[in-house]
Amino acid sequence: MSDYLVKGITANGAFRMLAVDGTELVQTAQIDHDTWSASSAALGRTLVGTLLLSSALLKDEEKLTVRILGDGPVGAIVADGNAHGTVKGYLSQPHVNLPLNPVGKIDVRRAVGTNGMINVTKDLGLKEPFTGQVPITSGEIAEDLTYYLAKSEQIPSAMGLSVFVNQDNSIGVAGGFLIQALPGATDEQLTQLEHNLKDLPLVSDLLRQGKTPEEILQTIFAGDELKFLEKMPVAFQCDCSKDRFAKALATLSQNDLNEMIEQDHGAEAVCKFCGKKYQFTEEELKALIQSK
Repeated sequence: MSDYLVKGITANGAFRMLAVDGTELVQTAQIDHDTWSASSAALGRTLVGTLLLSSALLKDEEKLTVRILGDGPVGAIVADGNAHGTVKGYLSQPHVNLPLNPVGKIDVRRAVGTNGMINVTKDLGLKEPFTGQVPITSGEIAEDLTYYLAKSEQIPSAMGLSVFVNQDNSIGVAGGFLIQALPGATDEQLTQLEHNLKDLPLVSDLLRQGKTPEEILQTIFAGDELKFLEKMPVAFQCDCSKDRFAKALATLSQNDLNEMIEQDHGAEAVCKFCGKKYQFTEEELKALIQSK
């Protein structure tokens, strides 16, 4: 198993925890979208964060969409996740490089922006999906999603997200963790967790040292007994198809479809999430018109 996510609890029943090595899935996203360093870090953190949220909040066939709408140069970032460990996403401007921030790291805060909103939409299979919305608080993404959990889900949480981008724009490592306080957590246990997290190296540094998701959680809860409950593979995986785009084209007016036939002699549909292209011939477009 390469990329994977683990779920567990502390033996004292105070915390629920998740950690993930998402290096390969962020590598796939970087290649599919040809992202540069700042865009890679912003998209990679969003993908890993969406994966953690989905794994913590969803079950069965439920789905979740995170939209980060900041005022930074990368523009809007969108990611979809589910309870089965797959995620997909894209951002408006993939070609963004920025000077490093004052501590020598990729300036994700500046890339995303500090003004704007984060929307998290959960499709729970009900008549209408539920959307929670919070303002961007830092632009670092992990802090913003932690704020969402506190305000919209009423769950005291801590999230860490990290992507290491190589000099050639390829992805070195990517991963993250999510800790959620359970009802039995005491003030002393919460204070100790805050202290541990304050001294924790970046997740990317731990992954580059060869730490596994389990070992990252053991580092966070040093000295505490942990119970690991589940381990599952995760991946960047798009569910687009030519049939899905055909259904979307079929919703266009007859005039629009005729225009594609007369002017372009066909149509090309491009998936925003993975960049895959689908070609539609004149005959296929005419068949869509006839099916109306």
